[in-house]
Amino acid sequence: MRILSVLVSLVLLAGLAPAEIVKIRVDAPIHPITSEYIVQTIDEADREGAALVLLILNTPGGLDTSMREIIESVVNARTPIAAYVAPSGARSASAGFFIAIACDIFAMAPGTNTGAAHPVGISITGQSMDKTMEDKVTHDAAAYIKTLAEKRGRNVRMAEDAVRLSLSYTEKEALEGGLIDLVAVTESDIIGWSDGRAIRRFDGRVETLSLGGQPVIERPMTFRQRFLLTISNPNLAYILLMIGLLGLYFEFSNPGAILPGILGGLSLLLAVFSFQILPINYVGLLLILLAIILFILEVKVTSYGMLSVGGIAAMIIGSLMLIDSPVPELRPSLGFVIPVVLAFALIVVFLVTLVVRAHARRSASGREGMVGDRGRARTDLSPSGKVFVHGELWEAEADGPVRAGEDVEVLEVLEGLKIKVKKI
Repeated sequence: MRILSVLVSLVLLAGLAPAEIVKIRVDAPIHPITSEYIVQTIDEADREGAALVLLILNTPGGLDTSMREIIESVVNARTPIAAYVAPSGARSASAGFFIAIACDIFAMAPGTNTGAAHPVGISITGQSMDKTMEDKVTHDAAAYIKTLAEKRGRNVRMAEDAVRLSLSYTEKEALEGGLIDLVAVTESDIIGWSDGRAIRRFDGRVETLSLGGQPVIERPMTFRQRFLLTISNPNLAYILLMIGLLGLYFEFSNPGAILPGILGGLSLLLAVFSFQILPINYVGLLLILLAIILFILEVKVTSYGMLSVGGIAAMIIGSLMLIDSPVPELRPSLGFVIPVVLAFALIVVFLVTLVVRAHARRSASGREGMVGDRGRARTDLSPSGKVFVHGELWEAEADGPVRAGEDVEVLEVLEGLKIKVKKI
């Protein structure tokens, strides 16, 4: 009976315990990792009965599929969600603008901006979309932002102009136009403004927020998510690919080196894993592989440098096409690609040259090792006699008369420990 009373007391205390304000911080492009982080945290907040989810945004935008996953989670969440563009100097552009519009509360810090949400796409050839497809995508995005703004009671025209005209708004313009709810210097300003305020949820329900005195708990990314976010950096993913290809080539050309093969295989696997997060263009990947083939052929085929030029061009074009994203932060930068390509080309050509020279080098031992050696005739060779070669006295025959004391060169090693020589 006493145990039952204790359990009941604990349950009552748990029920009286204040709900938390869960804080999420996103300072990265919108892609599958940030989507997983936000959706997972919102689900946890719903299960725990949190009072508010505070989503701090500083993003240039990102992928449409990931953005829609986040918005679906936001509009269906039981927990109210406040988007806060912060700190000063931050932005919530493109996909980040859509996400912020979809939230119950939209706030911005001084010195921030939002908008610039016109959809941009790239085809598999690296060119922009044609006019018809661009119009279809733009109309779809405009309809999407209009329904989100209408449901949240925000300025529909400003939201639509951010999509159709790529307009971007300062925090002052957004507040005066009715696009956001408030300009907040700190997170406490949002909590104070929201406490006791009645908000209309996406499904039409009116809910009064009670946030006074409730703790703000930040939910950081898990180690796995932080690791994936790091390797999803397009410049790092690209350099991992280059290191992987270089390491495997070195291992195949020098079997038994082991370390280059291990590092190359590990780097290549990490690159492939990050490519699952980033939008990869496989034409670009094939161009990079073609460039490696051209570098190898340059050593074997007399092309007067044309194969190397073609390989460098193929690698630069393939590298720029490799990650097919309209967001600059999700593509390797040109200033990073060109030095890496030139360095990679020089290393590959150098390694291939070493391999070819090793195969072409004359053997230093055995029968093959004696061919080309020079010695001196100890007796007349007409055509047979004795010569001193390689520190030893050999039976030899010459292709012409050779007098004792004259220098000779080994042409061939014959059967029976006999060599064939010619007079130098």
